[in-house]
Amino acid sequence: MEITFAKLKTPETGTIVFPIAESGKLSGKLKALDDSAKGAISKAIKVADYKGKKGKCLAMLCGGETVERIVLIGIGGGKKEDKEDALPAELEAQQLGGKLCVFLNRERVKEATLVIEQDIFSLKPDAAAAAIAQGVNLRSYRFDKYFTKQKEDDKPSFTKLNISLENIAGAKAQYTRYEAVASSVYLTRDLVSEPPNVLYPESYAAICKTLKNVGLKVEVLDEAAMEKLGMGSLLAVGHGSVNESQLVVMQWNGAPKTHKPLAFVGKGVTFDSGGISIKPSQGMEDMKYDMAGSAAVVGVMRALALRKAKVNAVGVIGLVENMPSGSATRPSDIVTSMSGQTVEILNTDAEGRLVLADALWYTQSRFKPQFMVNLATLTGAITIALGNHKAGLFSNNDMLAERLFKAGEMTGERLWRLPLGKEYDKQIDSKAADMQNISNAKGAGSITAAQFLQRFVNDVHWAHLDIAGMAWANKPLDLVPEGATAFGVRLLDKFVEEYYEK
Repeated sequence: MEITFAKLKTPETGTIVFPIAESGKLSGKLKALDDSAKGAISKAIKVADYKGKKGKCLAMLCGGETVERIVLIGIGGGKKEDKEDALPAELEAQQLGGKLCVFLNRERVKEATLVIEQDIFSLKPDAAAAAIAQGVNLRSYRFDKYFTKQKEDDKPSFTKLNISLENIAGAKAQYTRYEAVASSVYLTRDLVSEPPNVLYPESYAAICKTLKNVGLKVEVLDEAAMEKLGMGSLLAVGHGSVNESQLVVMQWNGAPKTHKPLAFVGKGVTFDSGGISIKPSQGMEDMKYDMAGSAAVVGVMRALALRKAKVNAVGVIGLVENMPSGSATRPSDIVTSMSGQTVEILNTDAEGRLVLADALWYTQSRFKPQFMVNLATLTGAITIALGNHKAGLFSNNDMLAERLFKAGEMTGERLWRLPLGKEYDKQIDSKAADMQNISNAKGAGSITAAQFLQRFVNDVHWAHLDIAGMAWANKPLDLVPEGATAFGVRLLDKFVEEYYEK
């Protein structure tokens, strides 16, 4: 999507978009246009019984030789609603952009100019323009690289948005930051969308190496290096695959060396068959996105680098493929993790925690971070608990948990905190090793998985985000087309901006 900003004026050609409040009162350049058209716009609003409700659009074909179409997009009362469940103004404006993108595509518009003269949701015109542009950009994403032929109706028509306003410099400055995040969201969505014959641990690691171009320091540890470090837990997951496991370490240094880094850790199972504890065939194709947690880490690290965030950050992702074969890990195998703790593997389909165990231990041992946040499509149980509306949040630190929760509310990538406790911890005690990788009792599957991870963080402040229900959208949302969501990228970028760059 091409976004441009230009000095405020009414265009003389093409499609023009005007925000309009629920009062229906025309003002500024929209009123002037209505006056020159002898009240035609007012009449069209009345005939269509258009109320200007938030996100609702009305298109009027002009039939002239220059201006083809006028589109009104409702902004409701025009101010941030003073309600307990009201969305942040920035998010409301982004969602408005997403709705506009969908509407203009439906109308088969190729290019449009949005005229902004007034505050929108309590945002000044420059802030509103940047946020709306971000919403348009996020919603316009498509993953269609493997189509050799497409029906014309399936192709997006809308490819360029011009925004006309007074404060061009302010809008451009704010949009530059947004664009860094949006392009990183695109990368994450691309990674999650790729088929597993294209994206496997080594090819994934190769993509990560290209991020040196944006200023990240990137290291890749192969199986020999991980074996030397004693990562028996992570390596056990990939034993059945012909594709070699990898551990990728990304560093961004935007603050003095004395500042401890922020650490993000991701589960990167590029395909999860379940291993010997094989999954049912129905729906197994979805397991290409079992690496969505790692892709979110890649996305946020790229965003921090692109916008020159004033923090030190490290991203660590464990990349494996979980396959059944004669060399695959068996139920009842016991492995030794990098921490020295032993794990009895009772179910090879509970593999993500095995990957994260060594990745977390490596991260806290090597980098001594301020905190660690890990992301993983870890359990189906979290989807049973929270559906596809919120990700599960587990943490050993209340302040870290609260900050993540608030960042989720700001971005619409919402979290809900669930408990940890000794009573749950006992459910993963093994009779043959230090612990087992599944619970010995029914229920609380997401909690016991989090308890497993907690055994590998020592006293480091830590949060675990179980994003299993949020990584893929089965129907379009305001800022997300159907498919990979890149959940976590915007959340963590906002989390860093709000609390660690001050």
